[in-house]
Amino acid sequence: MKAKRRRNNGSVLLITIFVIALLSALVIGMLQMNTEEIQLMQNQIYAAQALVTAEAGLNDAFSELRDDDEWVGPLTDEPFNGGLYNVSVTGALPNLTIESEGTSAQGFVARVRADVTVDTSDSSNHTIRIDNLRVNE
Repeated sequence: MKAKRRRNNGSVLLITIFVIALLSALVIGMLQMNTEEIQLMQNQIYAAQALVTAEAGLNDAFSELRDDDEWVGPLTDEPFNGGLYNVSVTGALPNLTIESEGTSAQGFVARVRADVTVDTSDSSNHTIRIDNLRVNE
């Protein structure tokens, strides 16, 4: 008695191609997700660098005020950490508003605004009290 042979010509090939296509789509999707996460992480780093640069401008303004209570700014295009910051001062002593805008080397921008009170009673070293601090408003 002869055994009957089934012909599977091509069915294994079709299943193999389907499995390879499915795995390829899965790998491409995972690579896309990882690429987006890396880009988000880089954006977060660049935004943090811009914020640090803006805070450096604020600290520079505080230093200027401690040395000279008549100082009213501004500081323009001051370099820091590969970026730049600009500082403006509004108001009249003892109450001032200092606004600093920092730009990272990649073009990200952050703003820090501080309402301060300057104590000028000690002529050698002025005390600066931050009454209100706002970030990126």
